[in-house]
Amino acid sequence: MLAILMMPGYLLRRAHQQSTAVFTERMNELGYDITSVQFAALCVICKFPGLGQAALADIVAYDRATIVGVIDRLEAKGLISRTISTADRRARVLMPTSRGRETLEEVMPFVVALQDDILGRLAEDEKQNFVTLLNRMLDIQPIDEGDECPGASDAPSVEGS
Repeated sequence: MLAILMMPGYLLRRAHQQSTAVFTERMNELGYDITSVQFAALCVICKFPGLGQAALADIVAYDRATIVGVIDRLEAKGLISRTISTADRRARVLMPTSRGRETLEEVMPFVVALQDDILGRLAEDEKQNFVTLLNRMLDIQPIDEGDECPGASDAPSVEGS
C-alpha cells in the first residue's frame, strides 16, 4: 500500500479538500456567496452577538490577522456589522444584521444536509464516532445552546448598549 494512504495528515488534508469542495459547490448551486469559514463565523456571531474579533478568531480557530478579512467580507455582504467597543476603543464587536440572521436560517438546513454528502460512505454510527474522535483529537469542548460565550467575561461591550 502507498505509505501516504496510512498517514492521518494526508488523509485529513484530502478530507478537508472534499468537505470544502462539497460546501462550495452546494452554496453556489443554491446561489449563496458564502464560504465555509464565513459560514462558521456567521454561526458564531449569531450565537454570540457582541463578540469581539479576537474571541471569534479563537472560537473558529482562525488566526487573528486572517479573521479580519473574513469579517470584512461578511460586513461587505451586509451579514454583520462592526461596532467600536465602549470598554476598549481599539476593539471591535460584531453583531449579526437581520440579513445575516435570515441568511443563516436559510442556509443552515442545506449545510446540515451536505454533511451526509461529506461523510456519505460511512454508516450512521461511524459518522457519529468520526465526529466524536475529531472533537477529541482537536480538544474541542462542546458549546451548548444555553452556554455563555467562551471569553465573554473578556468581551468588550457594544457602544450604545
